[in-house]
Parts: sequence; C-alpha cells; structure tokens
Amino acid sequence: MSTAADPYDEEPGSSDDVAGGSVPDDGRGESSNQRLDRNWQEMLQELRVMQTGIQILTGFLLTLPFQSRFAELDDTQVMVYLGLVCLSALITALVLSSVNLHRVLFGLRVKATLVRHTAIIIQATIALVGLVLAGTAWLIFDLVVGRLSGLVVAGSVLLVVLLLWVVYPLAVRRRAVRNRAPS
Repeated sequence: MSTAADPYDEEPGSSDDVAGGSVPDDGRGESSNQRLDRNWQEMLQELRVMQTGIQILTGFLLTLPFQSRFAELDDTQVMVYLGLVCLSALITALVLSSVNLHRVLFGLRVKATLVRHTAIIIQATIALVGLVLAGTAWLIFDLVVGRLSGLVVAGSVLLVVLLLWVVYPLAVRRRAVRNRAPS
C-alpha cells in the first residue's frame, strides 16, 4: 500500500520531493540518515507490539487441541483452525523476517532499502493479523454459539479491522495533509 508520499521511499541523498512537492521540515533538523534511523527505530517498536500480540494469539491457538472439546470440532472447524495456525506461523515468520533482513543488510549502508522493505513487511503482517483475529472470533463463536453467529462475528471483526486499520488512518492522513501548514 505504499504511495508516492510514503516517507519510507527516500534513499539517502535523494531529493525530498514527494508527489511534486517537498517534504516539510518538521523542525527536527535531521539528515536523511538520521530520519532513516528514527524511522527504523519506530518500525522496530511497531514490530515489538505486533510480535507480542501474535505470540499471545498463537499460544492460544496452540493450546486448543489439548482442550477436551477440541474433539468435537467438525471438519470445517478443524480446517479453519489449521488455517489459523498456519497464518499465525506465517505472521511470526514475517515479523522475524525484518530482523533477518536487517542482519543480511547490516553494514551495507542501505538503510533506506531496509526501512522500505520493512514497511512492506509490516503492512502484510497487519493484514494477516486482521484475518487471524476474524478467523479466531469465527472459530470461537462457531463452536460456542453456532455457525451463523460465527460468520456474523467474523464479518463484524473484519469490518471493524478495515475501518480502524484502513479507512480511519487514511482519513486522518488525508485531513493531516490537507491541513498541514505550508513550509
């Protein structure tokens, strides 16, 4: 979902032009490298938050087969469960891939590449987390209340995720760009 106005698209020494305009000076007085270092640190913090959440969710999913009611799952529930476990494993691999990417690129002076690709990894991870949240809600409601309730709850969770993680941030971004003081 990277756009031309993505602050992570900068290469060191490149122009600060973004979509035909220049990136406003926010008063930090940072060089391109300092900005990339700060962006990288902020991304690491985002990854830490996601890693903790997905570890808790994955741990929950991994305990389910050891519960007595797990044997009652029908074929659809088992397939959804296994899909959720695979998605959780994929999310864990994605989060850790940014660490590996850093290891591979370390010392090559290509921080802009690292930041740009980590931003993509974070976006993919967030999308998959939304699917795991909805799928987990579906599985629980399907098992406890019934299939229709599970579908309604999963759809509702997906809708809320889309609103909070896509629509709302884009609306805030649009408003912030529109109201940004000229430099």
